[in-house]
Amino acid sequence: MDAKGLETLLDLDGQIFGQEGGYWIKVEAKRVAATPNRPHGVSYSLTLHAIDGRRVLGFDNAHAVRVRGNRFSGRCLEYDHRHRTEEDEGTPYEFETPEQLLADFFQAVDRYLKDQGVLKR
Repeated sequence: MDAKGLETLLDLDGQIFGQEGGYWIKVEAKRVAATPNRPHGVSYSLTLHAIDGRRVLGFDNAHAVRVRGNRFSGRCLEYDHRHRTEEDEGTPYEFETPEQLLADFFQAVDRYLKDQGVLKR
């Protein structure tokens, strides 16, 4: 993993970024020991919140999610995942690099805010 990209993500830990329409982003990222659940050695949570504080979108590896599909795939657990809505319990996310994680998250934020009519298309 690119050390510079990881340091960029870790440097964002604790940051809150205001967005259009009163929405805001919170970044949490900590270095952890590499494990089978977190082989990249980082625990992260990147979330978009509505003005009332509700999480409406997020990417994280704080908990396992079941992979949906056939009756056998529900037994497999994944840690890297995203929440596409506030009701979404999580769908697997393919963590490649910290840079790609940030790019994917901010792209999802822009798409969400556009869908809500907050950002112009």
